[in-house]
Amino acid sequence: MRRQFIRAVTVVVFGVMAFAALASGSSANASGNLVFVEGGIFRNAKSNYYGKGVSVSDFYIGKYEVTQKEWTEVMGSNPSKFVGETLPVDSVNWYDAVEYCNKRSAKEGLKPYYKIDKNQKDPNNKPDPQFGDLDTIKWTVTINPGANGYRLPTEAEWEYAAGGGQQSKSYTYSGSNDVEEVAWYFRNSGDKPLSGPWLWPVVQQNHDQTKPVGAKKPNELGLYDMSGNVREWCWDWYSDTLPSNVPDPQGSASGSTRVWKGGGWMGDAFSDESAFRGSLAGNGTGADQGVRVARNK
Repeated sequence: MRRQFIRAVTVVVFGVMAFAALASGSSANASGNLVFVEGGIFRNAKSNYYGKGVSVSDFYIGKYEVTQKEWTEVMGSNPSKFVGETLPVDSVNWYDAVEYCNKRSAKEGLKPYYKIDKNQKDPNNKPDPQFGDLDTIKWTVTINPGANGYRLPTEAEWEYAAGGGQQSKSYTYSGSNDVEEVAWYFRNSGDKPLSGPWLWPVVQQNHDQTKPVGAKKPNELGLYDMSGNVREWCWDWYSDTLPSNVPDPQGSASGSTRVWKGGGWMGDAFSDESAFRGSLAGNGTGADQGVRVARNK
């Protein structure tokens, strides 16, 4: 009798715990390997936002870069140059990335985060001052406020998470001051370690390429590959000027290129630094261009 009573109490306790986990948003964490990121001010002293009065709210971000298996299950095809289920998807442009977010949301019964109008050219998508119109797609993409679906991280969110959030130890790279511990980049992503200056023919001959996600050391929040492997799209238009004294910055209202962060397998270590800022036209792509998803709390 006593044993049955204990067993019944155990079942009730675990049932309450499971309900509490769902109510607190842990279901999002269990879906698609998302990691909860506690918001706040920037504690990484090497961040572009450190000491500038910028903060981010709580959010979820992918523990890993989106893999080719995840991409193919949603999109039905695989654009990657280097093929493998556990490799990060590569060769995706910014529009591919936002479309993936919406389709994955719909597949999982979530409200899509983006409104995508493929017939209306975005008036905020400006010509490049030097090279003119580089983006030939220019879909108008806007946000559905309050939607719980997948989305791209903002540049501030990405840098905050890569820098360790509230647990930051002010590393240069995401999770370490030693790039070799955390990043796949041109010196270590091929047949043998490379030394000397970056030379594309040498990188090609060394058969450098993407690597399976999660093979290097994680950062303070348990996030993998935020330095190296593939560059990751962010939501923001690129601007030379970063905001200060604002919560949850969304980037410039217009621009000609979108922000990418994190560096990739074919680049040098400097682009793997969490604070490094890169940009590319929205229709731009490459064998080192991938994506990591986020969601609102």
